[in-house]
Amino acid sequence: MRTVDTDVLVVGAGPAGLTAAAFLATHGVDAITVTKYADTANSPRAHITNQRTIEVFRDLGIEDRIRAKATPNKLMGHNVWATSFAGQELARLMTWGSGVARQGDYLAASPCEMCNIPQHLLEPVIRQAATERGADLRFSTELIAISQDAESVDALVRDRATDEQYRIRAKYAIGADGGRSTVAEQLAFPLEGTMGLGASMNIWLEADLTKYTEHRPGTLYWMAQPGNDYWVGAGTWICVKPWTEWVLLCMYDPAEGEPDVSEEALVKRAHDTIGDTAVDVRIKSVGKWQINHVVATEYRRGRVFLAGDAAHRHPPANGLGTNTSIQDTYNLAWKLALVLQGQAGPQLLDSYHDERQPVGRQVVDRAMKSVADMLPISQALAFAPGQSAAEGWASITELFSASPAGARRRAELDAAVELQNYQFNTHGVELGQRYASGAVCADGTPWPVPVRDPELYYQPTTHPGAALPHAWLQHGTDRLSTLDLAGHGRFCLITGIDSKEWEEAAAKARAELDLDLPEYRVGARCDYDDVYGDWTRTREIGDGGALLVRPDRHIAWRAAEPHVDPATDLLTALRHVLSLNPASETEQHR
Repeated sequence: MRTVDTDVLVVGAGPAGLTAAAFLATHGVDAITVTKYADTANSPRAHITNQRTIEVFRDLGIEDRIRAKATPNKLMGHNVWATSFAGQELARLMTWGSGVARQGDYLAASPCEMCNIPQHLLEPVIRQAATERGADLRFSTELIAISQDAESVDALVRDRATDEQYRIRAKYAIGADGGRSTVAEQLAFPLEGTMGLGASMNIWLEADLTKYTEHRPGTLYWMAQPGNDYWVGAGTWICVKPWTEWVLLCMYDPAEGEPDVSEEALVKRAHDTIGDTAVDVRIKSVGKWQINHVVATEYRRGRVFLAGDAAHRHPPANGLGTNTSIQDTYNLAWKLALVLQGQAGPQLLDSYHDERQPVGRQVVDRAMKSVADMLPISQALAFAPGQSAAEGWASITELFSASPAGARRRAELDAAVELQNYQFNTHGVELGQRYASGAVCADGTPWPVPVRDPELYYQPTTHPGAALPHAWLQHGTDRLSTLDLAGHGRFCLITGIDSKEWEEAAAKARAELDLDLPEYRVGARCDYDDVYGDWTRTREIGDGGALLVRPDRHIAWRAAEPHVDPATDLLTALRHVLSLNPASETEQHR
């Protein structure tokens, strides 16, 4: 049996695996990615793509390609609750930062705009980027067994086209093989939580609903009808392509039997929530899935890492799943690259678990809470299992009546809809990841006290461990973001007007560590001109301070003011972040 050697084996070619493959290839790492599937996703699945993820794609150089395939934010905003598309509208909420009250927050936080791109459109774009960079992607290649020792990871794979089995020996492996992860199971990664909390069905279909949606464009339309208090109502319509292609998401109770998935039954289910049988409905596919509330308590075991759904499994509330998955491997790829290239110590890889596992737990818990927080809407509508249709419709009549009971219930419904901001406008959850690990040098200062709700509102800061804040700058005649200075697989140093000693310190660090470390002078009338003053108001350091920014655009270290010995201090910070000490550094460069 033949054996193939590589530096990194990536198992799985969904959003997490493909992102890992693309960035590892970009960083010059020899890697092999395997997936048992013959191609990328064959149905829409995940779709909401938040600003932080678009920033990842911006670093990869494919932001424009993503936008060309995506539905823009301006068509995502209206979240509608109704008895059917043609029926009574019950409530509406502006979401994903598109409403007047939140749009400014989203615009100020990032150079990138949130968009809606279903997974079957997203994955081929990432795949193309990975292939262009020389990534070795092996579709129809199934992982049969995986093991590891102190020196390597050993995987047995099978080419499903030829039935050939062969071994792949790697220095490290990433398990990005989804919610039924073979990697997690065979290597006994500990998981915490509960599986099978609900049964759901996705119906991918074509139906021209332009006349019901064009005047209230959105991504999600929630259909609530008598006798049903599921969090998705009688069915939630997810826009795949405005306004003719959709996924109808339904829940069911397996104790009452499996749903009828015949074409006739599925078309009827669609017509019941459209409210117009004249609309032509064409079923493309149907799939069942279950709701889980699970997170791995360890993201690293030896030489193997978990990422994406292999590490965190939760309902689609808040639209965080694919976003978190992509951000997982963005965090990990540069660390693997620097360790494999001898520019960082292997202890740097411990920071992946330390940084991403708390994010995974937060996301899983937030998604489950958002599901629970949908119940007040059903309660305000007074829809419940077992009620008759007449009882349900009488409740709606009362809700919109000119009566004390109607006024009270409308206030309850308004409060219930307002609560949904914690699912659809959680800017702080989307952007506010804060890292604490060996790859961050704490500066002894506390995190800024939130001035607004930290789940709903993102508060930029340069505190070590935070993401680099966005501000628009001018360089010559070019407009660019502070985020455009960072990334690209390298550290960078951002300084201010008083930068001379930091420039010398960066030059010394580059020479001693053989590290790519550009230095950018940012401020009023500097090379990178803070023409609007936004950076000065946000940076939390003085003109003589400096920020050391990691390849994933998180702050590794900061100096608020000039230091007595900036060269030594910068070198000390870099050695700490890279898990290098003088002895290990010598070993790395022998």
